[in-house]
Amino acid sequence: MKLNELAPPRGARKAVKRLGRGPGSGHGKTAGRGANGQKSRSGGNVRPGYEGGQMPLQRRLPKRGFTNIFRKEFPVVNIRDLGRFEKDSVVDKAKLVAAGLLRRNSDGVKLLGYGTIDYPLVLKVDRCSKSARTKVEAAGGQVEIT
Repeated sequence: MKLNELAPPRGARKAVKRLGRGPGSGHGKTAGRGANGQKSRSGGNVRPGYEGGQMPLQRRLPKRGFTNIFRKEFPVVNIRDLGRFEKDSVVDKAKLVAAGLLRRNSDGVKLLGYGTIDYPLVLKVDRCSKSARTKVEAAGGQVEIT
C-alpha cells in the first residue's frame, strides 16, 4: 500500500449538498430555502433576539441592582493551600501566582483560615481573616498586610 492509495472507507465521507444547481438535482430553484420572504434572500435573516416586532425578552424582563465598576477582586487563598511552600519562606502575590494558586489580574489576595499549618511562613497579603492570622502566628509565622 502506498500513500497515494490511501482512501477513507466507503460511507465515511458524505457528499456536500449542492444547492441551486437545476431541477434535476432536487435542490434547484429555491435551493431548500422555501418560497418568498426575508429568510429566502441572500444575506437575509433576522438578528439574534429579534421577535418579529414583539417586545424582545431581554427588554421585557425587569432590571435590578447595578454593577460597581470600581469593585476590587480579592481571590482567596486558604491555609491548607500553603503546604506547597517551604518552611520560613516569604510568600507574596508573585509566589502565589507562580505556584498556580492565583491568576495575575487580581487586585489583591485574601488569606482565609480553612486548614492547618505546622511550620512558620511569612505571608504578605492584602487582607486576612482573624482565624487565618491566629493559625499562622500559632505556627510561628507572621502575616504582613500590604
